[in-house]
Amino acid sequence: MIAIPQQPQKMTVEEYLEWEPQQDVRYEYFYGEVFAMTGGTIPHNDIALNLYTALRPHLRSRGCRVNVSDVKVQANFQNQYYYPDVIVSCDPQDINARKFIQNPKLLVEVLSPSTSAKDRGEKFTYYLTIPSLQEYILIDSEKISVERYCRGEGRMWLYYRYTAGETIAFSSIEFEFPIELLYEGVVLETEV
Repeated sequence: MIAIPQQPQKMTVEEYLEWEPQQDVRYEYFYGEVFAMTGGTIPHNDIALNLYTALRPHLRSRGCRVNVSDVKVQANFQNQYYYPDVIVSCDPQDINARKFIQNPKLLVEVLSPSTSAKDRGEKFTYYLTIPSLQEYILIDSEKISVERYCRGEGRMWLYYRYTAGETIAFSSIEFEFPIELLYEGVVLETEV
């Protein structure tokens, strides 16, 4: 999904958290500005749901939660609130959260031409500052391709790329699966 700026609206975090649940669409928040979230494509949605469906039974027994699209994450000390496509948190504070996730372990964005720049740029920059985050995953919605950023020593992040026929490993939650699981039933751009 892509965020579209709503101008000239500026508001505090408190105003945003009170105002946003009353709106018909979701809004991301970035340093006082709000951005309406537009709808995604069917492949985008199918990929996120395929991952959610695989993760949910695995995480339930580990005391973790997994959410899709409609749950926001707080990034960078209350200055940003985003809606990742999939969020995993195992933090006790987040297990019973009702408004947003503060301590995600794994964040996933499904890329499309309209969202790729923001997911690789602004969101990438701020997601990596979340102390609890162990992995950031980018899934292409137009071809079989997954990129995984995994926290290493200190401020280092390790990069892994996966393509057709490979097995993806999310080390932070001890979960492995074939990349094809993400694309099951998904009509890719090259197939149309």
